[in-house]
Amino acid sequence: MTVAAEPARPGTVSLIRLLPRLARDPVNMLADLGRRSGGGIVRLRSGRVPVYLVSHPDDVQHVLRGRWENYVREGMFWRPLRRLLGHSVLDDGSAWRSSRDILQPLFTARYVASLAERTADVVDLRVGELEEHARSGRAFDAGEEMADVVNETVVKVLFGGRLSREHGRRLSSAYDHAARSIAFRLLLPSMPYSARLPGDRPFMAAVQTIDDVMLPMVRRALTMPDDGADVLSALLRARRAELPADGRPARPAEVEAQLRDDAVSVYGAAAESTATTLTWLWTLLDAHPHVASRLYAEVEHVVGSGPVLAEHVRELTYTRMVLDEVMRLRPSGWLFPRMAVREDTVGGVRVEAGAQMLITPYATHRLDEFWDRPLEFDPERFAPGEQERRHRYAYFPFGGGPHQCLGKHLFLMSAPLIVAAILSRFRPLLRGDGRYTPAPAGSLRPREKVELVLVPAARARQAAR
Repeated sequence: MTVAAEPARPGTVSLIRLLPRLARDPVNMLADLGRRSGGGIVRLRSGRVPVYLVSHPDDVQHVLRGRWENYVREGMFWRPLRRLLGHSVLDDGSAWRSSRDILQPLFTARYVASLAERTADVVDLRVGELEEHARSGRAFDAGEEMADVVNETVVKVLFGGRLSREHGRRLSSAYDHAARSIAFRLLLPSMPYSARLPGDRPFMAAVQTIDDVMLPMVRRALTMPDDGADVLSALLRARRAELPADGRPARPAEVEAQLRDDAVSVYGAAAESTATTLTWLWTLLDAHPHVASRLYAEVEHVVGSGPVLAEHVRELTYTRMVLDEVMRLRPSGWLFPRMAVREDTVGGVRVEAGAQMLITPYATHRLDEFWDRPLEFDPERFAPGEQERRHRYAYFPFGGGPHQCLGKHLFLMSAPLIVAAILSRFRPLLRGDGRYTPAPAGSLRPREKVELVLVPAARARQAAR
């Protein structure tokens, strides 16, 4: 007779006791809990809803891939996001399936590769405008400038230039404000919506700005031909194919709303990870000059003085290694919450139906069992062949399973092009004391302003001789 093993008891901590640190530094607080538990399941006592921290790669794989249908993007953690994201590929259920079937072919490695030449042209022109910063010698906000460079790429390559630069900047700024102001709702999932929190009003103002930019663009696009090669044109073709034969939908507002949600998802998938990763990049290069020196050498060898070209991407091996390591230490998507639909067992721990599961790559990427010197910045971890030696879910900056971020291949194409375009022309110098901490936000970004000064690369090389 076989006796079923008793479920393990998870480590338990009270969020009330941790509230001061939760408000100050939730990102590192959760990572520390994961490391202290050795990746074991940790129960966070927080009101009536059971909350579990999941950090071991086996358990992450169980939730995101093995039993993914039981772990949905629902519950208190997702409620504040739904007003921004709507019902598209970042949703769940039928809306997610419909949008995934339409959007996934537009973000495959092959399709993204077809956009590389246009992306390189746009990046080269936009980075060329940074010459003004180099001439003035004045410091500028790297977060804003990186977001603007990425924004220009998204607007022109993915949206077919349907937004002006001014509207694109409004959109980028609104996403930043939404990500920063949603923190209280994410960190206090049991707080009822009848209780107003400090970020509620700025979050709704940011969402309104996004609507003010996206909806007019969608309405104009619906009145024009959809024969372009950009992603929005392909999206319009796919959505129009779903309409009645006469092409006149019975409820135009619903079609507009769906396309708005699709466009918001596309923008988020394309822009967020790239802009935040590029912002963190300069802080880590400043702290590790030997990495910066090797990165400069590769760009000089591959790109020279420019322009950056699509074919350079596959030659920028070390650049890719550096970006991978930035995303290990500073993953843009730092929190992937899920809700258990039915009771389950994860890592030997019984999980109740309705429980919230907190999955944070920031914690998993720091587990000592899977990473040597996990808190150190070392791009050699991602040398060719190294990734195959690790657990598939020891490193997952884009999530995993059927819900993996659509923007992965776009990032792997566009981010190296942007880095190479900048470093072929300039040497960025960081202003400040070098201490940058993660802000409690929807996506991981520095709490402090990252300020850069640009020195022409040719002048920097001469000075080094």
